[in-house]
Amino acid sequence: MAGQAAAFQAFSHEVIDVVAGRVPAVKFQCAFFEQLGPAGMVALNAAASYAGSKGLLVIMDGKRNDIGTTAEAYAEAYLGNRQAGETGWYSDALTINPYLGSEGITPFVQSAHASQCGVFALVRTSNPSARDFQDLVASGKPIYRHVAEQLNGWAQPFRDETGYSLLGAVVGATYPAELAELRAAMPGVIFLVPGYGAQGGTAKDVAAAFDDEGFGAIVNNSRGIVFAYRQPELLAKHAGNWQRCIEDAVQTMAADLAAHTPAGRIQKSA
Repeated sequence: MAGQAAAFQAFSHEVIDVVAGRVPAVKFQCAFFEQLGPAGMVALNAAASYAGSKGLLVIMDGKRNDIGTTAEAYAEAYLGNRQAGETGWYSDALTINPYLGSEGITPFVQSAHASQCGVFALVRTSNPSARDFQDLVASGKPIYRHVAEQLNGWAQPFRDETGYSLLGAVVGATYPAELAELRAAMPGVIFLVPGYGAQGGTAKDVAAAFDDEGFGAIVNNSRGIVFAYRQPELLAKHAGNWQRCIEDAVQTMAADLAAHTPAGRIQKSA
C-alpha cells in the first residue's frame, strides 16, 4: 500500500500543478486515501499541503460528524490545526453531516471560526437515493428543507462583510429545482455543488446556486477533471499528454460556467 500511496501523492501533485491558477479550490475525497491505511493518510496531507503552497484553498471531503468531545476532536483535527503542516491536517474547509443536530455542528463551526476556516454541511446531496430520506415529509416540509432552515440559523452569526457565512451547504447539481429553491431559502450561505459533469449535472443546472452577482457557489467536478485523460477525444487531441487533457477540461468547464451561469459576471467585472 505504501507504493500505491506514493503514486496517489505524485498524481495529486501533478494534477495540482495543472489546475493551480485556473481554479480557486481543490476538494480531496478522504476515503480514497484512507483505504490505503496510514501511508494513504500521509499522502493525503502531503498533497493537501502542496495544494496550499500553490495558492489553492483545500476542502477535505470527509463528511465527519459526532457529538461532544468526539466532535470536538474531529473539528480540532481538520480545522483547529489549519495549515499546521506535519503537525496536523492541512485544510481550509471540511464537509460534515448535520443529522445529529446542533451538537454535531457547533464544535465544527466554533473551530472553523477560531481558525478562519469553513464548513460545508450536507443539505441536498446529489446521489440518486438521496430521496430515500431527504424527501420524507415532516410537519408539511421535506427533511432537507428542515435541515436548510436550521443551517440558515446556525450560519447567521458567522457572516462577514461579504454577507456570506463560514458555514456552507452541500447541495447537488442533479436536483436543479431544489437547488434553486434552497438558494432562495439560504441567502448568505455558500453552496458546495457536486454533481456537475460525470454525474450528469450541467452548467444550466447549477446556475441557480449563484447569487445575482455570480458569487455564492463552488461547483465541484472531480472525475470530469482528474480523469479527463480517459476521454478518447481529449487524449487524441493532445497526443497522449494526460496533463494537457486535464487543462483542456478545466478550461472547458470554466467557459461553460461563464457562459451559462451568473459566475460569468465576475469575469466581465474583473
